[in-house]
Amino acid sequence: MTQPDYRDGILCLEDLPLTAIAESYGTPVYVYSRHAIEQQWQAFDRAFGKHPHLVCYAVKANSNLAILNLLARLGSGFDIVSVGELERVLRAGGEPGKVVFSGVGKRRDEIERALECGIRCFNVESIAELERINDIANATGVKAPVSLRVNPDVDAGTHPYIATGLKENKFGIDFSDALATYLEAARMPGIELAGIDCHIGSQITELAPFRDALQRLLGLLAQLEEHAVHIRHIDIGGGLGIPYEAQETVPDPADYAAMIIATLGERKLEIIMEPGRAIVGNAGLLLTRVEYLKHNQAHHFAIVDAAMNDLLRPSLYDAWHGILPVREQGDGREESYDIVGPVCETGDFLGKGRRLRLQPGSLLAVCSAGAYAYSMSSNYNSRPRVSEVLIDGAAHHLIRRQESLEDLFSHEQTLP
Repeated sequence: MTQPDYRDGILCLEDLPLTAIAESYGTPVYVYSRHAIEQQWQAFDRAFGKHPHLVCYAVKANSNLAILNLLARLGSGFDIVSVGELERVLRAGGEPGKVVFSGVGKRRDEIERALECGIRCFNVESIAELERINDIANATGVKAPVSLRVNPDVDAGTHPYIATGLKENKFGIDFSDALATYLEAARMPGIELAGIDCHIGSQITELAPFRDALQRLLGLLAQLEEHAVHIRHIDIGGGLGIPYEAQETVPDPADYAAMIIATLGERKLEIIMEPGRAIVGNAGLLLTRVEYLKHNQAHHFAIVDAAMNDLLRPSLYDAWHGILPVREQGDGREESYDIVGPVCETGDFLGKGRRLRLQPGSLLAVCSAGAYAYSMSSNYNSRPRVSEVLIDGAAHHLIRRQESLEDLFSHEQTLP
């Protein structure tokens, strides 16, 4: 995968120095590598070889239209969790027949629109949702393709906020209820049972939890076959992690695919997967500039122009992102800095205890910011959301302009 690297002392992404991006677009700014995104999607696609499969990119990781369009050109499917994400996929040229619709709270209008478009499958997460889809399908004279998302009660060993496969989580149908729910679904006239699904969490760095979950699904599948309930695909979800730190190691798509195919054995089920972070996470970074250096008896602070509203993950999950100086040797005296933003929250930080040489005006690159970064950004403290730029070799393209102050007020009005 393409990573930023130093050339003549300047940090570059693909063939472009990041100083040129700062000069062209200002800071803060999100920057993505087209090559890295395409390369990683293709790595998943190749890893499953001739076994029937569909790589459905998880739109929530990064939903920019340009990125969705890149993936649609490659033939990607898409995993969505809202009608807004469905419309993004359609606007970007994605095929509705390659869309799976996940999420615990699908509204009636969302289900109606997805059926109208002809999506590939609903990943159903409760009996109440199943009944609603059946009613809507009957009313519109169609059959709704459905996969039940089963909660296998497997500990993914990840942050509790992004663990989704334990029985105390809100996601999926309890494993003990799954067989009865399938049998009830089989009797519903508006439902076409297409698959079985699970998703156990995000940023998973070992294969064992995936294997455990898959083995539980295969046990359920054997029970379904005994009741003459036959399905076409198995959706293994997403969740494969990325290395945020240099010393971290995670399975690559080839190891992931080999484990899944070996666990399936002779079964010829189509495999659907929903990677998001693993495709875009290490393809992007956030470029920010030091505004002030502040020192007290306990800490050295580098106050930068990016904040928790731009990149929430460190504040929300205590997530670690690599932070590199854009000029390799840095500027000034080396100190251990907390990299903090201007938002009025003590939790507004991008990294703590980073040894850097800095001075006001120094440029920094916050790495591994392609996933759950811009897509989770906000206007907190009335801060406009920043630009997004896609690098393609030595070329760069603005794929989202920075919001203006006028944009912040455009949907508001004062009382008469």
